Amino acid sequence: MTATKVEFKPCFLSPKKLQPEYPLFVYLPGMDGTGQLLRSQTAGLEMGFDVRCLAIPRQDLTTWDDLTNNVLDLIEQELSRNSQRSVYLCGESFGGCLAQKVAIKAPHLFKRLILVNPASSFKLRSWYVWASPLMDLVPEWVYGVSSVGLLPFLAALTRIPENDRLELLDTVSSVPRETIIWRISLLREFEIDEVKLSQITQPTLILASLEDRLLPSATEAERLNQLFPNSQIVTLPNSGHACLLEADINLYKILKVNNFL
Repeated sequence: MTATKVEFKPCFLSPKKLQPEYPLFVYLPGMDGTGQLLRSQTAGLEMGFDVRCLAIPRQDLTTWDDLTNNVLDLIEQELSRNSQRSVYLCGESFGGCLAQKVAIKAPHLFKRLILVNPASSFKLRSWYVWASPLMDLVPEWVYGVSSVGLLPFLAALTRIPENDRLELLDTVSSVPRETIIWRISLLREFEIDEVKLSQITQPTLILASLEDRLLPSATEAERLNQLFPNSQIVTLPNSGHACLLEADINLYKILKVNNFL
């Protein structure tokens, strides 16, 4: 993806080579919000998609509704150039929550929905809910140190190439304390209309890492699979939470093998 400095409002990062003749693939990132961590998957996805990654400013403290509207505005800008394009919406972790919000607000825009270890499972970790407000009491300097300790929970490090491990650490460390607190509060308060989710008839693919040490993604996948009327689960038996960084995971191939293209 092309590097850019995101300062004022969410935007889409685009590859150097635009492919307007292909379906539009919109990726909504995890809590870091940078969109840069999809880099290892971009080359594969470009075999069949015109890829866009949402980038959220590091200082962004907006609500779910604002983020949802921002994403829809960006997608509609893309579709204004070609209203007939198919749109694949993919959300990972924090972005998996946002994808659900976007999908129920404008289901007509999307042909497919992909959820990767969605953080809508946050409330299933009850101690996360009561402990997360205590983060307000943690000094600023602790966040830099704690980022290193968080990595084994965030990812299966042995499955990620060294350069991607370093980029993951840099990305996680770059998010300001206030932003982390705010986005965790969004996860704590996340609510979704399950009736509206059950009315989404588009094919939905749910990726669940069985070695996710951060969130109960397998349990959440089963729950969501019961809600979406046209969904399927793909389990990743050896993967951690940040599975798309892993060398053995190729999202494009997963979509192809599961007849999702």
